[in-house]
Amino acid sequence: MKNQHAMQDPTRQYPAMDIPEQRQDEPGLDAKLEPQADHGEKTYTGTDRLKGRKALITGADSGIGRAVAIAYAREGADLVINYLPVEEADAKETVAICESAGVKVVALPGDISKESFCNELVDMAAQALGGIDILVNNAGKQVYVKSIEDLPTEQLEKTFAVNIFATFWLSKAAVKHMPAGATIINTASIQAYQPSPGLLDYASTKAAIVAFTHGLGKQLAPKGIRVNAVAPGPVWTPLQPSYGQPMEKLTKFGKNTPLGRAGQPAEVAPMFVFLASQESSYITGEVMGVTGGNHLP
Repeated sequence: MKNQHAMQDPTRQYPAMDIPEQRQDEPGLDAKLEPQADHGEKTYTGTDRLKGRKALITGADSGIGRAVAIAYAREGADLVINYLPVEEADAKETVAICESAGVKVVALPGDISKESFCNELVDMAAQALGGIDILVNNAGKQVYVKSIEDLPTEQLEKTFAVNIFATFWLSKAAVKHMPAGATIINTASIQAYQPSPGLLDYASTKAAIVAFTHGLGKQLAPKGIRVNAVAPGPVWTPLQPSYGQPMEKLTKFGKNTPLGRAGQPAEVAPMFVFLASQESSYITGEVMGVTGGNHLP
């Protein structure tokens, strides 16, 4: 795609991907993804919708997180991006792209499955940026396991820690730094509503994120802080080849959607921009689907 604004047939906006068999060690790198994903590097054009805002984004090195970071930077927001140390190569590329937009970008690697680090991350981000106006809880863990009998307790605990406990911890720590008008945006999933049999732990955390978003949105509304979530469908990111899908599904990823293809991170980022901007001022406690046509309830 060369122009995000030109009217196009959405079934042909991106070519149908011929996905080869591939595996990466978890959590996976964009640099090794075949074919490469589009994060809006060459297509996203901002219009100062977030100028002067201060955003903390987790899982911002790759996939949807990278696309959101690029979009926010080009909309004028200063950024703190968080990622795991093993994802440094992807993170450096994300930082370079975002800095080219002329905004401040601070990289703070670390493991958000630990409550102590979540608290440190929020405090460091607020100090680096002079506050927090936008928190994007995006980092996620997804590993396919065919049978519940084979699901290790260690994986179950880690998936919950990364996907939902960290969302609680980061939100709790961030609120004290947030002024009225600030926003929290969580990453849910269509899996919360249409769970795949082999993603029991992942789907359960995403359903918890939906409930968390509804409840916290109501709780923080009197403070003028909005809370929403984006629920992507099948989007091509490193989560998929790093054991997020079985091989037989990986090579056909996204082809069962009404639009007939997987989504690209660049197609999800605009929803995060909308929910962070003042254009969505009357929206809180909502979950917005970006699913290729597999609708939410």
